[in-house]
Parts: sequence; structure tokens; C-alpha cells
Amino acid sequence: MTVHCTAGVAKDSCNSLSVEVGNSSCHGNSAELTSVSGNEDDFLVRTGTVWNCVAHIITAVIGSGVLSLAWSVAQLGWIAGPVSMLSFAIVTYISSLLLSDCYRSPNPVTGRRNRTYMDAVKHFLGEKHRWFCGLLQFVNLYGCGIAYTITTSISMRAIQKSNCFHKEGHQASCSYGDNFYMLLFGAIQIVFSQIPNLHNMVWLSVVASLMSLSYSSIGFGLGFAMVIGNGRIKGSTGGVTKGTAAKKMWSVSQAIGDIAFAYPYSLILLEIQDTLKSPPAENRTMKKASMISIFITTFFYLLCGCFGYAAFGNDTSGNLLTGFGFYEPFWLIDFANVCVIIHLVGGYQVYSQPVFAVIEKWFSEKYPNSGFVNEFYTLKAPLFPAYKVNILRLCFRTVYVVTTTTIAMIFPYFNQVLGVLGAINFWPLTIYFPVEMYFVQREISAWTKKWVVLRTLSVACFLVTVVALVGSIEGLISAKLS
Repeated sequence: MTVHCTAGVAKDSCNSLSVEVGNSSCHGNSAELTSVSGNEDDFLVRTGTVWNCVAHIITAVIGSGVLSLAWSVAQLGWIAGPVSMLSFAIVTYISSLLLSDCYRSPNPVTGRRNRTYMDAVKHFLGEKHRWFCGLLQFVNLYGCGIAYTITTSISMRAIQKSNCFHKEGHQASCSYGDNFYMLLFGAIQIVFSQIPNLHNMVWLSVVASLMSLSYSSIGFGLGFAMVIGNGRIKGSTGGVTKGTAAKKMWSVSQAIGDIAFAYPYSLILLEIQDTLKSPPAENRTMKKASMISIFITTFFYLLCGCFGYAAFGNDTSGNLLTGFGFYEPFWLIDFANVCVIIHLVGGYQVYSQPVFAVIEKWFSEKYPNSGFVNEFYTLKAPLFPAYKVNILRLCFRTVYVVTTTTIAMIFPYFNQVLGVLGAINFWPLTIYFPVEMYFVQREISAWTKKWVVLRTLSVACFLVTVVALVGSIEGLISAKLS
């Protein structure tokens, strides 16, 4: 007997074998709906592996942020730039180790599942912390949708400009707006947002992660080729020196925010971990996937950031592939930007699906007898498989995409938006909550060695967040007024 589980409350309106269970999605037969670890608290069949997990993480991490890293290194210089990236990589890895153990509680291997970040915070720290965490998480997930809309439109425009420069010459005006491309990306996301949840989009994450590695490699290759062509390495240990001391301070702050945006994925780590099968224990698989993913991303980040700065020095643009330091080969620039676009289609969904899941679950529990919320209708088009449509899902997700697109059109400032999002996300979601939950789970007493080390790390990261946030907000205001 085949069983299909999707979001919602138990309904039997479209198919007698369609069973709605909580906020889950699974495909399999009835024999498979059994306990995997002996301590299951739902009926979801999880099939994720370490490589599926790596694909989700790379899709989430190597995104629009990698394109700003050359500019960030340019602001920080040859010493502080690479050191900052390595430092954020180490902190992100530590955070992932702490947070992955919070998936189950009280025991990290056999305990009850905390399927979302908010569930874990509620269990370990209480309801008030949960609401604060949820607000920050949703702001950042929503903000990533805005950032990805901006980045995609820039890459779409860059393809048109690249072809124009190739035909008309490098001095041609070739000026194009962003709004049309944002609307086009929004229309695409309205369609992809009807994918039920993360369990159903491993294929999209695999494609997106391959695209991210492709354009990162192209960015590195072009930078390396230009360094060889220049015959020297540009840049300095102090970074860009143009402008006043105050302007330099704001630029450095914003650069730190951009790097902070490029690394952490803690806000969706537990949602990704919830897709993993067991045995082996989910936290063990997640830790392995995190180590692999962070190593890969740091490798590409250093290559793109450092070689981009080495190629352009003080003239490094905010977006490595669209600032047009590179003009030729134009077809390779076009291909790289196509890879960016395809990747961000998947990346948008990886960051949006947790929001969809929580909101739709809330509506389902609040209005269990509403047909608008819980009924699923089967649509069958010629040559296509049947698809189940839920009216709430269709309306809510469409409105969500429309609003992210609208805000992106109002604030189309790539580096500044990334800096603000990175600063808001970094300390509370990447450091504070994982550290505090670790203290509770492992019953770490005050002023012990572990307590002092982790508390010092938390305070230091808080100060970094404040500096990055102030600088990035100043940059966003300045860009809007200019």
C-alpha cells in the first residue's frame, strides 16, 4: 500500500491513500512507516545521507555572499581579509557541532526530536527565547530571499551587459535596469515555491550546489588569469585607502558583515538535519557533513576573495562577476552568471521552505476544520504527473514571494543588504543560542573551563556583530540617499 504524506491535518478528500501527518512529507509503503531508531516521535521516513546534507549546506552557504568576498578582502587587506574568513569558518564549525547535538533531547542520540531551530530553543531555553529566536530566524530567512532576488537580477542584467560590451565595445553605455529581472525571478519562485518542503527538493539542492561550485571556480579562474596577465599581485596589507578615515571604518565594518553573511547556516541546520536517516545517529552525520561543507566553502571563498583582490586591488567591485573588471571571454562570464541564477533559484527555496513549514503548520493547527487550510485538490495536466494543490499554500507562498520581490526592488543594494543580514544573523543565531543550549544540555556549570571559553567566544562575536551591523546600516542609508 502506497502512502503519501504532506503538510496539513488528516484529510481524505482527494485520495484514500493520502495521509496528512503534522508538518511532514514522505513517500513510501506502509511497511516503511516504522521506527528507525526505536525512539521516533512521528511517521516520517527520512532518507537523507551525508552527501544530501552537504548539497543542502553548500546550496545554502555558497550563495550570493561569495561574490562579495573579493570586495571584502579589498577593504580589510591581505592580512585581515584571509584571517577574517578563516575565523568565521572556525566559529561556524564550532556552532554547527554544538547545534547538531540539539536535534535530539535530552540525549543527543536517542532523545526526542527537535525538528526545527525554534523547537530546540523552546525545549532547552523556554518559550520567551523561542519567540525571540523565531523572530530573528524569520527575519534572516526572509532577508535571504530579498538578497537572492537582488543578486539574481544583477546577474541577469550582467549577461545582457556582457553581450552589449562584446558587440559595442567596452566604452559603450550598456545601461539596464533591475526591476524587470526581479519580477522575472519572482515569477519563477512562485512556481518553485509550490514544492511541498525540503524533503522533496534534494534534486534542486544538488543542481544548485553544482552551480555554486561552477561559478565560484570561474570567478577564481578569471581572477587567477588576470593576475598572470597583470604580471603582479595588486593590493596591500591595509586594504583600500581611498577616502576619509571614517569612510574606511564604515567599509571595514560592512566587509565584516559581508563575510558574516557568507558563512553561517545555523538558522536552517536543524531543518536540514531533520531530513537525515538513522542509523548512524543524525548528529554524527551532520557533524561530518558540516566539516566537509565548511572545508569546501572556505577553500572556494579564499580562492575567489584573494584572487579577486589580487587581480583588481583598490578597484575591486562589490560583485566579482558583475562589476565588469572581467569583459572577456564574454561567453564564460555569461555562463558563470547563468550558474549564479540557477543556484539562487534553489538557494531561495532552501531558505524559504522552513518559513513555509512553520506558518502552514500554525494555520493547520489553528483551523483544523478549514477546507481552505487543509483540503488538497488533485490537478492533472496532459504529459505531467498529478499534483496536489492546497489553496493556503498557493496563496501564502505567492504573497511571500511577491513581498520579497517588492522589497528587493525598493532596496537593490547588494553589498549593504548582505552586510545587514550577516550582522543580524551572526551572533544570536550562530553563537548565542547554540552556546546557551549546549550549557543546558550538557549541564555546564558557571566558571568551568568550557563555560569560560564558550562565554568568551560569545562576547567576542557579539562585539563583532555590533560593529558589522552599525557599518552596514550606515552603508545602506548612504546608498539610499546617494
